[in-house]
Amino acid sequence: MTEQTPTTRSSVVIAGGGVAALEALIALHDLAGDRVELTLVAPAPEFIYRPLSVAEPFCLGHATHHSLRDIARDFGADVVTGALAEVDANDSRVVLADGTELTYDSLLVAVGARAKPAFPNAITFGADGAPEALAGLLADLEDGYAKRVAFVVSDRAVWSLPLYELALMTARDVWAAGMDRVDLTVVSPEDRPLDIFGPEASTMVAELLAAERIRYAGGRVAHVEHNAVLVGDDRIEVDRIVTLPELVGPDIQGLPADDDGFIPVDAHGRVTGLIGVYAAGDVTAGTVKQGGLAAQQAVAAAEAIAARHGADLDPEPYRPILRGMLLTGGRERWMRAPSGDTPAPTQASLQALWWPPTKIATRYLAPYLMGREAEQLRATPRDARPVSRRLEFVSH
Repeated sequence: MTEQTPTTRSSVVIAGGGVAALEALIALHDLAGDRVELTLVAPAPEFIYRPLSVAEPFCLGHATHHSLRDIARDFGADVVTGALAEVDANDSRVVLADGTELTYDSLLVAVGARAKPAFPNAITFGADGAPEALAGLLADLEDGYAKRVAFVVSDRAVWSLPLYELALMTARDVWAAGMDRVDLTVVSPEDRPLDIFGPEASTMVAELLAAERIRYAGGRVAHVEHNAVLVGDDRIEVDRIVTLPELVGPDIQGLPADDDGFIPVDAHGRVTGLIGVYAAGDVTAGTVKQGGLAAQQAVAAAEAIAARHGADLDPEPYRPILRGMLLTGGRERWMRAPSGDTPAPTQASLQALWWPPTKIATRYLAPYLMGREAEQLRATPRDARPVSRRLEFVSH
């Protein structure tokens, strides 16, 4: 491949400020180096690492905030604050919501998806005010104002694991408070709990639900009322409903989209029908939306972009591996499974299956954040001993 000099650096614009965008930013810095000039376009000045926000109502974790400018500076990138409104692929430029225009040689769209409530009159995890609403629910359970709670996964939900976490941590909270007459139910279209991870993990989670006295009702949700959930012929009376949002694509002008607004891409993240335009993460068409998968897709796109601009590498296609850490309020559960047509074994364990052992498993971002937060990633204790298992280092 032809080597490019710093005087012919190509402009790469990354639109987004979440996991996929930052994973791609760090990957491109690593893979393309001085061949590219990186610009991050994000609607907010901070990156919010959200996976532990599910534990906030139980005082077991919290979302962390990081300055995008600080992160970008670490990798030699510029930051433009603004929301992507339009892509003009013919002129290789993007238009932001405030009218600002930027030109690019390659564009990576990683702006995520838009969330909307799945059911009325339900507490929607991830929505504005949800932590306070969940804290209020816990208070109502402990005070006896509510006794029956259903954690409902809609048929259009794209990632159900957080709802299992909410159910398990709620159970531990109310049992610890001595509330023995509370009925908790997980309702999901899955035949078995978290069966996306395979039978080993599903059995592990089913046993965990049973141990915490949480009923599991699998099957298509026929209807949700303010005080009941209908699953097939079964009517489950409830006082409160907790659910996850449904996701829709941003439907950006100038980009192709499916009926739900998501962008179609190939295995290297190339947007269908456009040259030099890539997409990764929740904004793309696909059945599962999860941070680890978004990061894997971002790396595949970054490799393709780096090669396009002269990096000496053979881009690997996106071969998704699903990794999930289940918070329980006690000991975490770890699960790993192939997604789509990726050939790989399924695993379920009480111990970490990858390194770093973070909630969102990524090749670049997780080690960087670990080093940023702990201020020490490279140092190894002199008395450290090897463990008996071999942890998987996250790649594709």
